[in-house]
Amino acid sequence: MRPFAYRRPADARAAVEAALDAPRAMYLGGGTNLVDLMRLGVAEPDLLVDVAGLPYDTIRETGDGGLEIGGAVRNSDLAAHPAVRRDRPMLAQALLSAASGQIRNAATVAGNLLQRTRCAYFQDVSKPCNKRIPGSGCPAIEGDHYNLAILGHSAHCVATHPSDMAVALTAFGAAVHVEGPGGRREIGMPGLHRLPGDRPEVDTVLDPGDLITGLTVRPLPFAARSRYRKVRERASFAFALVSVAAALDVEDGTVRDCRVALGGVAHAPWRAERLEEALRGRPATEGSYAEAADAELDLAEPLRDNAYKIPLARKVIVRTLAELGG
Repeated sequence: MRPFAYRRPADARAAVEAALDAPRAMYLGGGTNLVDLMRLGVAEPDLLVDVAGLPYDTIRETGDGGLEIGGAVRNSDLAAHPAVRRDRPMLAQALLSAASGQIRNAATVAGNLLQRTRCAYFQDVSKPCNKRIPGSGCPAIEGDHYNLAILGHSAHCVATHPSDMAVALTAFGAAVHVEGPGGRREIGMPGLHRLPGDRPEVDTVLDPGDLITGLTVRPLPFAARSRYRKVRERASFAFALVSVAAALDVEDGTVRDCRVALGGVAHAPWRAERLEEALRGRPATEGSYAEAADAELDLAEPLRDNAYKIPLARKVIVRTLAELGG
């Protein structure tokens, strides 16, 4: 491991200023992803700015039914919070489907959003990878891409985003709070994460020094009728082949509104906007769910070995919506 400096600032403004002091500074929360990447030689920060102790570790219900979540909140605490379990079950389910209890106890909300891809070529420093070394190539396109992207990828990168929590937050349309060199601002989800385009090394729209201090999950009247379903190769410690976060509002047998996001299929959590548009006002039947899923999956451009994700995603979407629709 390369030598690095370490600072533990007293507040967010000091953290941002510290991060701007070094060209390869990185924020350290729970370290469950960053420390692994440092051991592999993928991440080589010259300064770690420890933000885990900043006062952003609370969860607060707002008067309008929303939820304010600090960036330093641990994943296990968020999953166990009564307002999440009761009113937003797909967020709790997404968190509990990710990693082990020990990792959830350490990982922070902000770090979860910013974790890097688990593409084998990205994590192996002996291989070329455009995310690690821009312009070196993407061997996954012709190599091992069984679990990689079918939506939104490019000729430069076919990696997928690994977070389960981010998929649920994308379905909810959460707002991310950022403290940066220019002050405070909000970034919506989707909107925080980028598709690869010709710059796959840039995962998000964050600027240098930007620190995620928390997020807001705004009120959604039908959020209690929601579910997260994750299909993976084994029951634990596995990233999604396909996942679906869905919330459904049905009245008199008709879909009034819905929120759907997909994981395991794209470089970023994928909000299924075409599906949502196709489903609103339609009968709450499996036929309607299947047609809406097809409208979204028509955008898919599978690679040689991952076309199986299209029928898999279709079936998982239909099953999840059918269960929510009663």
